[in-house]
Amino acid sequence: MSQITYRAGVDIGGTFTDIVLLGSDGSTHTKKLSSTPADYGMAIVSGLQSLLEELNATAGQVRDLTHGTTVATNTILEGKGAKTALLTTAGFRDVVEIGRLRLPTLYDLNYSKPVPLVPRRYRYEVAERLSSSGSVAMPLDEAGVVRIAQQLSSEQIESVAICLLHSYANPAHEIRIRDLLREELGTNIYLTCSHEILPEIREYERTSTTVVNAYLGPVVVGYLKSLIGKLRAIGMAGPVHIMHSNGGVMTASSVMEKPATIIESGPAAGVIAGAHVANASGYSDIITVDMGGTTAKAAMIERGQPARTTEYEVGAGINLSSKLVKGGGHAVKLPFIDVSEIGAGGGSKIRIDNGGLIQVGPESAGAVPGPVCYDAGGTTPTLTDAVLTLGYLNQRHLAGGELVINAAKARQAIETVVAKPTGVEILDAAYGVFSIAAATMTRAVKAVSTYRGRDPRDFALFAFGGNGPIVAHAIAALMDMKTVIVPPSPGVFSALGLLYSNTQHECLQTLLARLDSLHSRDLAVSLSKLATRVRQAMLAEGSTASDIDVTYALDLRYAGQAYELTVPIGSDDAGEFRIDGIADAFHREHERTYGHFSRTDSIEIVNLRASGALRSQNERSYDATPASPGNRGRAQIEPTVRTAYFGKQRGLIETPVVPRSALSSSPRRGPLIVEEYDSTCVVPPGASAVVDSNRNIVIELGA
Repeated sequence: MSQITYRAGVDIGGTFTDIVLLGSDGSTHTKKLSSTPADYGMAIVSGLQSLLEELNATAGQVRDLTHGTTVATNTILEGKGAKTALLTTAGFRDVVEIGRLRLPTLYDLNYSKPVPLVPRRYRYEVAERLSSSGSVAMPLDEAGVVRIAQQLSSEQIESVAICLLHSYANPAHEIRIRDLLREELGTNIYLTCSHEILPEIREYERTSTTVVNAYLGPVVVGYLKSLIGKLRAIGMAGPVHIMHSNGGVMTASSVMEKPATIIESGPAAGVIAGAHVANASGYSDIITVDMGGTTAKAAMIERGQPARTTEYEVGAGINLSSKLVKGGGHAVKLPFIDVSEIGAGGGSKIRIDNGGLIQVGPESAGAVPGPVCYDAGGTTPTLTDAVLTLGYLNQRHLAGGELVINAAKARQAIETVVAKPTGVEILDAAYGVFSIAAATMTRAVKAVSTYRGRDPRDFALFAFGGNGPIVAHAIAALMDMKTVIVPPSPGVFSALGLLYSNTQHECLQTLLARLDSLHSRDLAVSLSKLATRVRQAMLAEGSTASDIDVTYALDLRYAGQAYELTVPIGSDDAGEFRIDGIADAFHREHERTYGHFSRTDSIEIVNLRASGALRSQNERSYDATPASPGNRGRAQIEPTVRTAYFGKQRGLIETPVVPRSALSSSPRRGPLIVEEYDSTCVVPPGASAVVDSNRNIVIELGA
C-alpha cells in the first residue's frame, strides 16, 4: 500500500494555533494548542510534530503546508516593524503624513492622527520629476541619491521605501534609485519600489502602501526564513505557501517581496472556507463571524462569493475596510477580502471604567498568561471567564482535555472585579459581560452589512472560531437575524479554509481613459500584457502553463467621481471585450452599490486588473467528512447535563450537553450546549437546532 501523504493548514491567532492535516485517504485531523508569541513558529512545529506522532506519521509525509499568520498585522499594530526610510520626489516628503485629511470620527476634538511609520527625519527628497504620461521632466540626480545612501548607512536604516511621482507610468527612476542603493548599501537592506507593489494613481495611497510593505519586510522575511528552517529541520521538504489578504495563496518567497499582501492573512482563510460551505450547503447569503481569543472578524458572502475591496486601513488600534470611515490607520490599497475586525475575543479583558461601566476589550490576555481560568498567572477576568461562570463551557477542561482549567478562580475573579464593584449578583455580572461582548461584536457585523447597504436580516449568521459559536445566538438576536450556522470543526475552521484556497496572483496597471474612446482591440492588447505578467509570476513558482486561468476586471467611475468600482469583465465567443457590455456591467454595479446610475455620464477607466488562479485548485469541492482530533488519550465528549444561566428572565436552567453526533435532521429544542474538541456551541432557550447534510449545526432562533 502507498504511504498516506498530508496537506497541512496552520492558522496562528493571538491565543491559539490551529493545525489541520488533510490526508490523501480523505481523512482530516486537527490540533489546537496555545500560541507562542515569543516565536510563533515554535507552536507550529511542536503542534505539527505532536499531531503526526499521534498518526504514526512523519514530517516527510507532509507534501505542502499553507499558513495563515497574524505576524504582519501584529507588527503594525504593535509598532515593532523595521527602522524604515522613505525616498520620494522633492516636494512630496510629507504626503504620507498629510494623508487625505479625513477623520474616522466626526467632531472628535481629541482625535490624534496615526503616527507615521517613517519619522520625518527619515523621509528624504530626491531631485527628479516625471510627468503623468511618464516622460522625464527633470532627470534623476544620481549624485544626490548616493549622498542619501550614505546618510541611510549612518542612521542604520533597515528598510527603504522608494516612491516617486508618477512612477506607475514610468518606473525608470525608481529602478535606478534601487540599483544605486544596492550598490552603496549591499544586500543587507530591504528595498521596496512603489511600481512593484502598487503601480497606480493616488500618491498618498501608493506611498502609504509602499511604506507599509517596507516596514514589514525585514520582520516577515525573518519570520518566514526561521519557520521554513524549523520545518526543514524536522524533515518537511514540501513547499510553504502563505494566505494573502484577497483569499488566495502565494509562495513564501513571493510574500517576502510583498509582505503587505498578508496583513489579513488569517481572517481571509475562514471566509474562503465559509464560501465553500455556502456553495456546498445551499446558504448563498451569509455573514461570517470568526471569534477567537483576541479578535472578532466579520465578512459578507453574497451569492456564494466573498465581498472584496481595495480600500483598507491598518494600525492605530483598528483594522477596517470602508469607503465611509478613513483616517484611523495607515492606508494599504491592495486587494482584500472585505473583513471588519475588532478587539473582542475570548481573551478580552474585563474592567470597570471611570464612569462605573463594564468594558470588555479591546485589550486581550492573549496566550500568556491567558484568562484567569487557565491558572497560568492571569488575574484580570476575561470573556472566557465570564462564559465559564455562566456554565456555557466545560467546567474542567478545554481542547478535549488538553487544557485543564480552574473554574473556581474564574468565578472568584468575576466576583471581585465585576460583581462587587457594580453591586450585582455574580451570574448577572457574568451575563452582563456576555451581553456587552455580543453588542460590541454587532459593530463588526454592521460594518460589512448595514454600512454597505445590505440588510443583515436577509443573511444567515455563520459562526466559527473557538468562541464564535458560543456568542453567535446573542449577536443574531441583536441583529434580528433568524438563522445561525455552525460548520464542522468550527474552532479550527480558518486552518481548514487554508486547504481550500487557490494559488493566486494579480497584476494591475493604471490606464486613465474614457471608456467610449477606447477600442476593444486596444483594451485586449493592454489586458494581454497584464496576463503575461501574471502567467510569468505563476510559472516562476512552478505552476503549469495549461493549468493557469486568467480573469480580468476594470476599475471604473463616472467622469468627475473621485473613486471607482471594480467590475469583472469577460470576452465574447470571438475573444473580444465588448465596450457596451462593460458599460452596462458598470451601470448595474453602480446601481447595486449606490442605488442609482446614469447612462448620460461618461465612464472613465482608471485601472486594468488581471488575476491568475490554478484551474486544478478551482475544482476542489468542500468535504464535510468529520474532522478527527486524531489523538490518543484526549477526553471523549459524553452527553451530560450542566446548569447554565440565560439571564434574569430565564434564569438557571438544567441544560443538556451533547456532542454534535447527538443532533440529527429532526429539530431539537434549546437550551442545549454542543461540546466539541475545538469549540462549544450554545443553543439558547426558545431556539431549535438540526444538523444538515454537510454536518453544519443550523440553529433557528425563536421569537
